[in-house]
Amino acid sequence: MDTDLFLVIGVVLGVLAIPSLLGAYSEGRPPRAASIMVLIAGTLILLAVTNHPSGYAINDVPEAFVRVFGRYVN
Repeated sequence: MDTDLFLVIGVVLGVLAIPSLLGAYSEGRPPRAASIMVLIAGTLILLAVTNHPSGYAINDVPEAFVRVFGRYVN
């Protein structure tokens, strides 16, 4: 499996979970769907970091996005 892809999907899911969390809290309902998204995002990011041979630094994240989008757009 591709660790860059895991990292990118995890980051995107994590970002998409933020509005869902805020909406659930503002309406006074439990954030079930957002919690599941955060859990999946965290698992994917952890999987990517532990399976990448040298790990990821913060500076490597934009490069991973470019590699993944470049691979699937071309």
